[in-house]
Amino acid sequence: MQLRPRAGTQAYFRWRAVGDRVLVTNLEGNWLLLTAPEFAQFVEGHVPEDSDLHARLKAGNFLRAHYDVRAAAERIRARKSFLAGGPNLHILVVTLRCNETCVYCHASRANMDQVHTDMTRETAERAIDLVFRSPSPFVTIEFQGGEPLVNFDVVKHAIEYAVDQNRAHGKRLQFTMVSNFALLDDAKLEYLIAHRVQLCTSIDGPEKLHNAQRKLPTQDAHQRAVRWIKRVNEAYAAAGLDPTLYHVEALLTTTRETLPLWKEVVDTYVGLGCKALFLRAIDPFGFADRTRQRLEYPRGDYMQYYRRAVDYMIELNKQGVQILERYASIFLTKILRGEDPNFLDLRSPSGAGIGALAYNYDGQVFTCDEGRMLHEMGDDTFHLGDVRTSSFRELVGHETVRAMTIASNLDGQPDCVHCTYQPYCGTIPSFNHKSQGSIFGRMRESNVCAVHKGIQDYLFEKLAEADAETLAIFDRWTTVRSRDHFVQPAP
Repeated sequence: MQLRPRAGTQAYFRWRAVGDRVLVTNLEGNWLLLTAPEFAQFVEGHVPEDSDLHARLKAGNFLRAHYDVRAAAERIRARKSFLAGGPNLHILVVTLRCNETCVYCHASRANMDQVHTDMTRETAERAIDLVFRSPSPFVTIEFQGGEPLVNFDVVKHAIEYAVDQNRAHGKRLQFTMVSNFALLDDAKLEYLIAHRVQLCTSIDGPEKLHNAQRKLPTQDAHQRAVRWIKRVNEAYAAAGLDPTLYHVEALLTTTRETLPLWKEVVDTYVGLGCKALFLRAIDPFGFADRTRQRLEYPRGDYMQYYRRAVDYMIELNKQGVQILERYASIFLTKILRGEDPNFLDLRSPSGAGIGALAYNYDGQVFTCDEGRMLHEMGDDTFHLGDVRTSSFRELVGHETVRAMTIASNLDGQPDCVHCTYQPYCGTIPSFNHKSQGSIFGRMRESNVCAVHKGIQDYLFEKLAEADAETLAIFDRWTTVRSRDHFVQPAP
């Protein structure tokens, strides 16, 4: 006799085929990988109560009769804990001037003689005054450009002014700087190390590729960056800091030329002593919008590149080399630990305006750095106000911030609300606006969505294989170790 499906035995779930398994997730982000027969038993409501499958479904909160509402609420609350903080990342674009000419420049750089694109000391002070209005107990001030070392006097003034102001606020204060390092010298390095500024640079891979994409007149951008990466890491070691934890972070922008060089890219980062590699796809901002015909690529090609690179990184880890991929680390932290590492572009709602603010060199304030980039391209959709005339409440309560928060809440996104990966994912309203003409976007046509799904497919395929060494590596990639040295001493 054929059994009829028993409706209503399952708690709410989403599902997706991953390899030869079926992945099921629920509202709070619990997950199980089921075989096809197990999935059939589950959806038909014929799971024997004394079976291993029943125990797994019950433990994961997938059965209506045993659904633990309190546990689900606590898990969702933990995943959304970032919502209570307010903007914690504050990006100061201290200049648009830059000594390098990158083929994909997202910042819409200015030539070195355009000094009118330098932030003034007064503008920096007004921006920092707004930073300390944030209710977040932990704030990061990130110096960007252009090339921030071009306007180093204002960087120094901003650091010293912020430290002084923090005596009255008592926040956990951190400084970071994104630089190409070509203008770094011993005096600047000594100051930055002494003032606990975390340094980040860009390395696009092996020397030939990097120099072709990030151009200096002297054709030695890669050599200069490598030299100073080593010098900075030596300075950290000389200060008695753990070199496995304190080292230069480097970013990669993947272009069409990068795709066949996945192994060379990984080897370059390992050779520099980097412990992390972010295989970022190219964005449609700044100069990249003009050069996309020769830089862009199908996202299917990107996913082949990603899989090959991360497979190789896993094998290196099995040989004792510690190197992780940032996308994987972010997703795995959500999947395996039920925690959100608060990467602003991969959370729901996104960080634009409620997790970050960007302050342009002229004092104009934006929801995010991408919104500032669009302003430089003539699009003021994400403009919020001015450091001289806008209050903090006016900025974070702006109708644009409210709209972006609604648009990036995946619980209300038509293509996301029933997606299996909804508990772990996020969308970027500024990218949606630029590429699709709507801050909501259409996820089934989105390159970002294709990448996010592709990466999570790959990770769950690896989890389904249950290789013990790989699982141990993934667990290590989710471990967050506090780097307290970069936090300013308590006032």
